[in-house]
Amino acid sequence: MNQAEIQTLFDKWIKKLRVTPAWDVKLEFVEDPEWRKTGDFKLDCDDRKAILLLNAASPKQENLEEVIVHELMHIKLYPLDQVTESLVTAAFEDGSAAQDFAYTQFFTALEQTVEELTKCFLLEYGENRELSFGRCRGQKSYNELFDGLKPIE
Repeated sequence: MNQAEIQTLFDKWIKKLRVTPAWDVKLEFVEDPEWRKTGDFKLDCDDRKAILLLNAASPKQENLEEVIVHELMHIKLYPLDQVTESLVTAAFEDGSAAQDFAYTQFFTALEQTVEELTKCFLLEYGENRELSFGRCRGQKSYNELFDGLKPIE
């Protein structure tokens, strides 16, 4: 898929997800082969502007439409993200184990929610409905998860 086709998908999804006109969002391609992410974004909340960054050199995911939808979902959920992060910061001592635990749980739940919403929209409205499994390739196998664990007696 070339950059013009990806831009067309981006334009479709910012409208479909109603990101615009509330936000001004543009797509930028990252050509740096050392950039490890497939997608990310930068935000200016006060001005409601965002730049969606998409890895054009070495993406980890096969379906870039899925990545676009995922990153745009983060923008949609950003107000909730900020409220929750503020609550974690206010409720727990900075650098404490409790704060680390709350942050980990929050960000795990956020990513799972964003990914689940992404799958729902992609499977309903996507041009490419094939989900990416690129991240799975770098994960341990089920059996490898048990390596080094002591047996329960």
